[in-house]
This record gives sequence, C-alpha cells and structure tokens, in this order.
Amino acid sequence: MNTIEAFKAYVANVEAREEYKKPLAFGLGIRRTKGDKVLDVNFPSINWNTAFGTAALIQDVVGYKGEENGFVTVSKAQLQKAFDNFEAFHNEIEKHPNIVLIQQLLETINSPANVYQKIDVVAYFLFDKDQPVVNAVEGYFKLQCLSQLHVLPHGLSLDGIFGKLNNVAWTSHGPILPEDIDNERIKATFKGENIIVSHVDKFPYMVNYHVPNGVRIVSGSQVRLGAHCAVGTTVMPAGYINFNAGTKGNAMIEGRVSAGVVVGHNSDLGGGVSIMGTLSGGNKNVISIGDKCLLGANSGTGISLGFGCTIAAGVYVTAAAKVWLYNAEKQPVDIEGNVVLEGQNIVKGAQLNGKEKLLFILNSTNGHLECKPNPKTIELNEALHVKN
Repeated sequence: MNTIEAFKAYVANVEAREEYKKPLAFGLGIRRTKGDKVLDVNFPSINWNTAFGTAALIQDVVGYKGEENGFVTVSKAQLQKAFDNFEAFHNEIEKHPNIVLIQQLLETINSPANVYQKIDVVAYFLFDKDQPVVNAVEGYFKLQCLSQLHVLPHGLSLDGIFGKLNNVAWTSHGPILPEDIDNERIKATFKGENIIVSHVDKFPYMVNYHVPNGVRIVSGSQVRLGAHCAVGTTVMPAGYINFNAGTKGNAMIEGRVSAGVVVGHNSDLGGGVSIMGTLSGGNKNVISIGDKCLLGANSGTGISLGFGCTIAAGVYVTAAAKVWLYNAEKQPVDIEGNVVLEGQNIVKGAQLNGKEKLLFILNSTNGHLECKPNPKTIELNEALHVKN
C-alpha cells in the first residue's frame, strides 16, 4: 500500500467486515509483568474517538475481533507489518504520532536480558467507557485516558480498579513486587547499585507516565496517575490531586483534591485545604468546585460550590453543618432569601450545595458558621499560570 488511495481502500475493506466495530479509544502500550502479575502499562499516545484508520489497521494486523473491551499482545512481526502497511505515510511520518510510536517500538521492543520485569507490547481497545475495570491493562488505559486529558473525571468507569491493580514498590529500578524487594536489593548491591523505593502503592505518580502541556507540578509525588491536570494548573508542594479528580483549567492547587473532585477554571485552593472525596467514609456526593472559587488556608468543604464562592480560612463546610444565612445588608434570611427572624435563618450545608456567589465565614463572637452573598470574586496571578 504505497499510496493513500490504496490505504483508504484497505481500511474501508476492514471496516466493512461483519465482525468489525470502531473502538471509542485505543492505544499501544508497553507492559511490564512479573509472572502472571501486571506491574504497569504505559500507553504513550492514546487515541480517543479519532484515528479510525489506524484502529482498523491495528485490529486487522493483530487479529482483534468483536466489540468487547480488551487487549492482545503484539509481536515484533505484527508491529513491522503495521509499519509496512503505513508505507504511503513514511515520507511524512512526523505528522502521524501512531506511526512514530510503532517505529520507536520496533527499534526498542527486544526485552533486555537480566532484568526483573518481562516487557512486551499490547494493543488495547475500548468500546464501552461505562464498563467496570476487568483487568490491570484496562485500569492503566483508563487512568491514562484521564491524565492525557481525553476525558474529564467521571468520564469513564473506574469501578473495580482497586481489585485489578497490583500493589507495587515503585523504585529506581522500575516497578517491583513488594515481596521481591529484599532479594532484588541484594542483587543490586553486588552490582554496585542501590534500589531507591519512592512509594508502595497500586498507583504510580502521573509525571512518570505523562506530563500534560502547560502545567507546573512542583512535587511529582503529589499527583497520582489518573489525575486530570488541565492547561494552566499549578500544583504546589503541599497540593495533592488524586486519580479521577483534577482541574478544568487555570487553578492554583495548594490543598488536597480528593478522588472524584473537579475544580473549575481560575479557582484557588489555599494551603491545607481539604475537599471530601468519594473513596471512603460512605460519601457518595461527588464534589465540584466552580469557576473563580477561593478556599482559604486550612478550609474545606463537603458540598459543591458554584461560581464565585469563597470559604474563609479555617472554615469547613460539611453537608450536615448548621449554617446561619444573611443577605448583603446582614439581615437574617431563609433559603429563599426572605427576611426572617434570627434563628429562623438556619439551614444545613447540603441545602447550599452548588449555589453561586456565596461567602462562608466563621463568626468569631458566637462561633456560628455564616453564609452571605460574596461581594467579589478572585483573580489569579496571571504570571503564575503562563501556558509554557
């Protein structure tokens, strides 16, 4: 297939087959295993709802059929065949990331001798984004869909992922099963090497797999793979972003963005901020922080905030908290804004979930958690969020 017309005819023939279905997303991954346990899978460039010609070619070459989420191992011969089938594009290969990746894999696919992990290549195909995670390869694929910004948090199902990922010691020699660390450390010592363990967890650090454009992450250990860091995000040393959580745009993260939390554009989470997640404690409410919100130092929330909200430093708003409502003239009001007697203006925090332009403060005289209209919205320091 040395012409683009011949390539298009080939793709059309594959797509016309009864057993063929276009995937929603697909990618080639580099898998590391020990025995029957998957240590990790790196998908350098995931295709989401695009590159359907490449999808058809790869499915044809590796013999993948059906419409169920899944993966197959890819041999060097199959990679070579796929590369050869792209002959019509070889003179402009730099324009085609998938062909570049195949070429890179062909140059490096031979697994080095005397290493702890077995290394191979897999092709994963996603058809149903709402299917729970059924294996570790799918788990890593979905996590990297988030970190490569193909979907927002909650854009695909991660149900069951904890049970499918293996607990791993993440080291300077690559991922190692915790039970093998002592043995591997002895081997390394007699080679004049040291094994440094950064952490033991089911999730690696995002920056070791993908670094989104236009972000600053001061401490890589503070952002898990599966975090969504949009362009303009700054994560300071005390900031933290869990998997299936993150930002939609410019954001200053100096506090904790727990699992499931989404932070809007031009919002600022001050040092020590805590936002309730959905992983533990029975919390099923998915928290979101709207655009231009400010959470002061050591504050927190268990409810969602709409546009332009501020929580003062040290104030924590929970769904069950008693909140005293006031209008801009400092008159007590009910949830509908009607002026009422003092004492009749008390609501639960949950009743304010998602509302806009609210200011939460703590009355230092009586200890009441008060809420009133927010007179102004924040402006981030543009110099801290330059897209470079």
